[in-house]
Amino acid sequence: MSQLMILTMLIFFGLSVPVAVAIGLASLAGVSLGGLPWLVVAQQLYAALDKYPLVAVPFFILAGNLMEAGGISDRMVEFAKSVVGGIQGGLACTCVLTCMIFAAVAGSSVATTFAVGAILIPAMVRHGYPAPFAASLQASAAELGVIIPPSIPMILFAVSTDTSTGELFIAGVVPGILIGAALMLYVWMYAKRNGLGKQDGDGRLPLWPAFKRAWLALLMPVIILGGIYGGVFTPTEASVVAVIYAVAVGMFVYRKLSVRTLSATLHRSVVSTSVIMFVIANAGVFSFLLNRAGVPDALGTWLGQLFHDKTMFLMGVNIALFFIGMFIETSASVVVLAPLLLPVAMQFGVDPVHFGIIMVVNLALGMITPPFGVNLFAACAVAKLPLERLIRPLIPFVLVVIACLLVITYWPGLSLGLRDLVYAK
Repeated sequence: MSQLMILTMLIFFGLSVPVAVAIGLASLAGVSLGGLPWLVVAQQLYAALDKYPLVAVPFFILAGNLMEAGGISDRMVEFAKSVVGGIQGGLACTCVLTCMIFAAVAGSSVATTFAVGAILIPAMVRHGYPAPFAASLQASAAELGVIIPPSIPMILFAVSTDTSTGELFIAGVVPGILIGAALMLYVWMYAKRNGLGKQDGDGRLPLWPAFKRAWLALLMPVIILGGIYGGVFTPTEASVVAVIYAVAVGMFVYRKLSVRTLSATLHRSVVSTSVIMFVIANAGVFSFLLNRAGVPDALGTWLGQLFHDKTMFLMGVNIALFFIGMFIETSASVVVLAPLLLPVAMQFGVDPVHFGIIMVVNLALGMITPPFGVNLFAACAVAKLPLERLIRPLIPFVLVVIACLLVITYWPGLSLGLRDLVYAK
């Protein structure tokens, strides 16, 4: 039954059926072949969504959209440019730094791509950067939206595996900073080598005036992350705080958020949330059937025979997840694969939180790799470029993230050091 389910799902993927629909149809095939009552489908659809941490998903999506509509992302860009915009290649570095700041609230890479890319891709093109390079950089930097907490894929991993959401958030901070710093180093070297960005500092505000204009925007991630790590509120409660703060600042302070724009923002957020929840619900039925068929135990036995030590297991998982991420949407990959792979990883002595970070970073690569890289399509839409023009300039960014992934994979302390420090207190 399980083999036919997986084969059915892959066939639908090959026919370009939407991911959630393909998983749902494969699950229906499994229920039919397994002789189970159809009531099981309704029960598992409900059970997959009846989890308190999932409440954070729609609120973080809404917070990211409100930041864009309310002018908060504009102020973040101004501040980031004041910090790194004065160096050669500073505008490209501004793109990375802004994505890091924006990611500390939004939790979504696609929201980060649209919010930051709409400002910085045209700005980089005006300053002489090739449009494909600017779009590729934006797509790559935006993946920090799912690595730097809060992160929607981390919430999904936590829900799927009964891992602590707070610990995953804390563990994602340093890996996110590492990737952001590596991307900035690469774009600085690229600008130096190609003679780009010599006038990137033109028109930028000095640091203090930029900070005074942006301090309320910058306070947002401080409140959210500080509240989570300080134990003031849970990650789920933090998502609501983020929405309230974004509405208050965007509507009453910056005065860019009106009733009309608020309505459009709510509509866009509902659509994005519905897509993710539809994937989660169908993947919940799919996972239930695989667990019932004993697939996790069989997979664990097979991987245990295939890999004899942790090093080779992690390398195999990284390679597999890299290719899976190219073809399957991140939310579906996390919800389906995390419950299958984590028990095996724990048999090899891998910490569940460390494995969650490895999985999220790996699948984040899928957001910038064809054929189904959602960040690429978003960046193409903003830059008004065909996808094929982004492939060549994208390769170095992918290699930079892969290099960081290897460091994150084989240096557990990079992810777990801050978590252990926080929980030791």
